Amino acid sequence: MPQTTSFHEDQDLASPLLRAVKTRGGEPQKLCIDDMLQRHCGEFGVWQLRHFVLTSLAWALEAFHTMVMIFADQEPAWTCVSSRGCSVTSTNVCGLDPGSWEWSGGPGSSTAAEWGLVCENKYKVGLVQALFFGGCMIGAGVFGHLSDSFLGRKGSLTVVCILNAVFGCLTALSPGFWAYALLRLLTGFSTGGVGLCAFVLATEPVGPTKRGVAGMSTFYFFSTGMALLSGIAYIFPSWRSLYIASSLPSVLFVILVIPFLSESPRWYLVRGKINEAMEVMRVIAKSNGKHLPDGVVLGLDEETNENSTDTESYKEELSTKQAISGSLIDVIRSPITRFRLFLAVVINFLCSVVYYGLSLNVVNLETNLYLSVLLNAVAEMPAYTLTAVLLDRFGRKPLAIGTLWFSGFFCLLGTLVKSNGIWKVVRMVCGVLGIFGMAGTYNLLFIYTTELFPTVVRNAALGCATQAAQMGAILAPFVVVVLGKVLPFAVFGACGISGGILAFYLPETLNQPLYDTMTGMEDAEKALKE
Repeated sequence: MPQTTSFHEDQDLASPLLRAVKTRGGEPQKLCIDDMLQRHCGEFGVWQLRHFVLTSLAWALEAFHTMVMIFADQEPAWTCVSSRGCSVTSTNVCGLDPGSWEWSGGPGSSTAAEWGLVCENKYKVGLVQALFFGGCMIGAGVFGHLSDSFLGRKGSLTVVCILNAVFGCLTALSPGFWAYALLRLLTGFSTGGVGLCAFVLATEPVGPTKRGVAGMSTFYFFSTGMALLSGIAYIFPSWRSLYIASSLPSVLFVILVIPFLSESPRWYLVRGKINEAMEVMRVIAKSNGKHLPDGVVLGLDEETNENSTDTESYKEELSTKQAISGSLIDVIRSPITRFRLFLAVVINFLCSVVYYGLSLNVVNLETNLYLSVLLNAVAEMPAYTLTAVLLDRFGRKPLAIGTLWFSGFFCLLGTLVKSNGIWKVVRMVCGVLGIFGMAGTYNLLFIYTTELFPTVVRNAALGCATQAAQMGAILAPFVVVVLGKVLPFAVFGACGISGGILAFYLPETLNQPLYDTMTGMEDAEKALKE
């Protein structure tokens, strides 16, 4: 049984990573961002709270563009207009005579009604969904790289929100199905970058002991967006007006929110913009009622291990500092990050198959579509709350394993339950508990993946993991449709258990610093092994 260490022993072990700097005369003293936040600026004060809330509003926009297909592509109710060739006892319109029935909300109520995406053409609805998630997969990789390089976190978030607004409004003008499918692909491309850019931008200025709870809280905004979308869809029953109504908030976000957001000081630092990074840290300290001493300056991980330099040398360094960049190639070259990326990709893929698969496979609530979406959104919030409360108590790794196995256990239990009588209710409960556990895992993986990689490649790695999740989202509907009623539960259970086993090989990141460079992270790993 492994020995446990006390809090003070943990602090002693972590002290080489905290980059403590000895004060020496009036010379500039270098601190990494985590140390500066803890000692001088505040880990989660007024500034971080305002920045976090404003940035996380983008998650509601992602929910709008992702979940709008539930309402826009639905197969609406129909009624008989003639007693000849039409029977109200029919379960669908496939066997009815043309002209003997009509859509209750008219042909403009959904894409399925307007373009006849029913019966032999019903596969086209699934095709559009797959294309959207395929676009998300591509966009996550592209904007993950761009936000780590010249565009930055704020710049990338601005671009994807503008593209979402443009593509969303153009979707409402689609003249036919294939134009609609293309525009949903493009919307997916831009939507794929929203969540990861907003998440990293919101959490990077937060101190290490507060980052976990803050990161977990971002997903409340996604669930809130889903709940709001059900109300918007109820007000705008036409699918074309719904796309416009769900796209305009992206325009408002760019105009009213983006100007008040700050670029990440970590991105400034690794790009060689030390003055800009220091200015952000001064604003954070002032807004939080703290004082940042004049003799304290920011440094990268490896720099804060070195002795302090004199003032003239530091001024010269400011003018000659070169930007540090990274890509997925750098992640793959390093044995440490290569193994972490492999685990993050596979676990995110398995988690996504279970989450989206259970959402499609669970027994529908006996209520209307709008209320069902609202209830599903609200049902995920307790999972977010529970994982946020337990995150800093038990750590990322044990919680990831526990939630994956919790979901996997109830999915396997659902495989053993019969599908008749009262057992239908038991199977429904198993599905709901499976979603509950996987919802906790899904948002935990964002904060976990963020902490596993240094700043120079963080968004690229997170984008790669997000791409894997989108591949799982594409696969999930086929698991549900092709494998019938019982086997999907077995597949989801196997995915959950397998994901939990793989999570055993991930390192714990609780209260560990967010490293800036690959060298800084590798040096810290070597120090821990010595």
